[in-house]
Amino acid sequence: MNWIQCLSKAIDYIENHLTDDINIDEISSQSYTSSSHFQLIFHLVVGMTVGEYVRNRRLSSAAQELLQPNSRIIDVAMRYQYDTQESFSKAFIRFHGVPPSKVQRGQVKLFHPLSININIQGGFDMSSKFINEILFVDWSEIDGQKGEKLTDGEKYNKLVNWAGQARGRNPSVFDALTEWVLDDSEWSGDKLAENEQILMQGVFARFKEQNARLREYLKELEPSGVVNPAVFKALNGFDDALSGVPNEGPEWFRDTVAKVFVDFSAMRERRVREKIAGNKTGPAGTDTVDLYGYINYLKDCDAQVQWALFMPDMVEQQQKGFKVDSFEYKKMSAMRFIGREGDDLDNMEIRRELFRTLDAMNDYKSDFDYDVLFMHHYGLGVDVGQWHGVWGRFMKADAPVPEGFIYCDFVPHREGKAGPPYISQFAFATFSGDNDAIHRHEGYDSDAMYDVTRNIMLGQGVSIPYPDKYWTAEVFPDGCDKPSAAYMFSAEL
Repeated sequence: MNWIQCLSKAIDYIENHLTDDINIDEISSQSYTSSSHFQLIFHLVVGMTVGEYVRNRRLSSAAQELLQPNSRIIDVAMRYQYDTQESFSKAFIRFHGVPPSKVQRGQVKLFHPLSININIQGGFDMSSKFINEILFVDWSEIDGQKGEKLTDGEKYNKLVNWAGQARGRNPSVFDALTEWVLDDSEWSGDKLAENEQILMQGVFARFKEQNARLREYLKELEPSGVVNPAVFKALNGFDDALSGVPNEGPEWFRDTVAKVFVDFSAMRERRVREKIAGNKTGPAGTDTVDLYGYINYLKDCDAQVQWALFMPDMVEQQQKGFKVDSFEYKKMSAMRFIGREGDDLDNMEIRRELFRTLDAMNDYKSDFDYDVLFMHHYGLGVDVGQWHGVWGRFMKADAPVPEGFIYCDFVPHREGKAGPPYISQFAFATFSGDNDAIHRHEGYDSDAMYDVTRNIMLGQGVSIPYPDKYWTAEVFPDGCDKPSAAYMFSAEL
């Protein structure tokens, strides 16, 4: 049986059992292929998942029944396999744009059964551009070849490899999504339904499907101890965002997302689409933007899932010639960093004189009394904000500032504006081993201490307040004239 016959037979089965409680195994059995292979072929050919297709057909048919005299919403909901009238109503509104109680002829969205010959006809004229470009998990690869016996560790490592590859590809796809949402020519009135299909029943639904399968697969591996627990938190946050309820962001951001999920026609407004799209943040996700939107947030959620999978392994690989002795998070009270910046501080005697001045301020010592090279960008992204390296110490919040010195205040919680005062919450890592290896720059974004500290945080799902409250510091436990062997990295705990 060729693939056209397989898919046609499966679609016929769906149509004949639209009101029955059917599952993917029953549907794929009609094509005499494995469930995973059938789902892959269906998605590649049709441009949507099997679940999306069944849902679209049920909601389209349900609307037709509700137009009939004496039809009751609860009866139609149960008939089309919804557990409650409330869940049916929410799905109906997302699909048709109106609640079931107000459905009228001319307001319903018709999704016709697919007919597969050489071309695919029926349904929406949906572009599969974004779906095809996103690197989703290839479950046929993860499950392995027939007869291949894999340990839980080997299975998990396949997911780790996927995560690393996805980080190299997916950010650019999210930037393309942002560009598409901002393109006015793509959002004329007659394209709204198709665009809703692309986003809601296409990209977002596909990510939710992947997240559900990832969670289930990881739960099976969890007893063996190979799974980083932070990945479950990342998956939960991503699912919340994909359902229209992001856990972070200002009120206007969350309100705009909720508005679009209730009524997708809000996307006709240019200003709404600007808030949904945000600005492109580049393949590394660090480009400075004027507006951080919903697509940017989803991009970060996708990254957090992948970081939780591959960062612990990367941290282990990066420790060549040195090791992390300790790692902890600190929440400090208000502090004031006092110091100086300038090329003259390369002179060791001038640097020592700086710290002798701070030594004399004994009454203002803080609970973090180390010589430090504090680094920041005044709340700007690293692509536009000049780097500032300031030699000094963290002192008490009310410490006076000596003449010729500068200061930067730290407070326990975030304040509204970008830049100082910064948040007095951070990761603190100490290192030991070969000094050159600890300070190696080759192959790192900054140096080994910076990368390893940051990557441990990313692997644990801890938020880095980049760029508005971002700062780091190189710590010299034995004094400024000895090599540094510890690192501070701004966090939001």
